[in-house]
Amino acid sequence: MLAMAVLTATACGDDEAETDFTLPGERVFPEGIACDHATGDLYVGSTEDGSVFRGNVDEPGEFEVFLEPGADGRAAVTGMKVDDEGRLFVAGRQTGRVFVYDTSSAELLRSFETAAAGEDVLVNDITFGLDAAYLTDSLRPVLYRIPLDDGEIGDIEPWLDLTGLVPYEDAFNLNGITATDDGRYLVTVHADRGELYRIDTLTEQVDPIELGGADLTTGDGLLLDGNTLFAVLTDPEPRVVRLELAADALSADVVADITDPSFAYPTTLAQCGTDRIQVVNSQLDQAEGGDPELPFTVSDVPVDIS
Repeated sequence: MLAMAVLTATACGDDEAETDFTLPGERVFPEGIACDHATGDLYVGSTEDGSVFRGNVDEPGEFEVFLEPGADGRAAVTGMKVDDEGRLFVAGRQTGRVFVYDTSSAELLRSFETAAAGEDVLVNDITFGLDAAYLTDSLRPVLYRIPLDDGEIGDIEPWLDLTGLVPYEDAFNLNGITATDDGRYLVTVHADRGELYRIDTLTEQVDPIELGGADLTTGDGLLLDGNTLFAVLTDPEPRVVRLELAADALSADVVADITDPSFAYPTTLAQCGTDRIQVVNSQLDQAEGGDPELPFTVSDVPVDIS
């Protein structure tokens, strides 16, 4: 096992790390983030009203509203992802809805419902595998799939019943999800159990990933670049854990903890730029009667993955 290091990222010379991106609004409580690697544009969504904001990784400052709050029935946003066609996939949190937008025009291309009104549902995060998008639900033991065939967006389907494969309890279950570079394997985290799972998109086999005793409890957003896996944890200390994933994606070693003074209940991350990650400071711990610090921010953190 590789020895673990603790990395404290500081972008300026004093005790406070520089935070390059801010979001307009007093009750944004952002959660998801997506990078359009073709343009460097970043998209961040609000859990409070469904707004989606857009900025650019090379243009520090305040993001602008890209999608107005509540439009198209988009009352809340969690995970987001931009595909190679420039389409933004948006998970609708407790609404159970999923949306797909054209990033050039902001046109709604498709929308889906995964549950009837009133059902307990939390459509959470999105990744792209072999010719499809895959979505987790943190309350229901199902993995959703949206086929993507020759540029066409198919209908959403409950692709994999996780009953008996992943422990689902009256808690926060599968959360973040990412995929290997070839798209065959999905990697997802169980927030309450601190466990990672590998899901084979060809065989539908689900296997636990051996972590060598590491605990990823409160694990949220995941990002996989080659064999480098980043996982955002909120408690007891807000941090991004960096792991090295084995070639077969069945084991992973913790390499480093990345901390930053600007982290404020971080939820997920993007990697726009090979030596930087962008971490969303949700402040969701202040959402119920708390006192969030304004403005809401996204931290731009340098990382060394050589």
